[in-house]
Amino acid sequence: MPEFPDDLADCTGFQWDAGNSGKNWERHHVTQGETEQVFFNRPVRVAPAKEVQRERRYAALGQSSAGRLLTVVFTIRGTLVRPISARDMSRRERRLDEPET
Repeated sequence: MPEFPDDLADCTGFQWDAGNSGKNWERHHVTQGETEQVFFNRPVRVAPAKEVQRERRYAALGQSSAGRLLTVVFTIRGTLVRPISARDMSRRERRLDEPET
């Protein structure tokens, strides 16, 4: 996938907004821990997502340590990953995430 954010490799942690964290649990039953695991488990694919209010956003397709396939929309603020939403991958996203043969 194109345009992997170079500054993602320099990130040192996560920045959580209380509203986003609660929303992810209420709407999609995804915990903060599961969301963060997507960035550490391989494979993970990252692509640009829609820009909102001049803030570049990305979508990470990956899996939790329990194997749950998740899509995480995030932005990068300084050296922190700021998750915006996390949910189960759609059928289309699962096809995109399949390894190429």
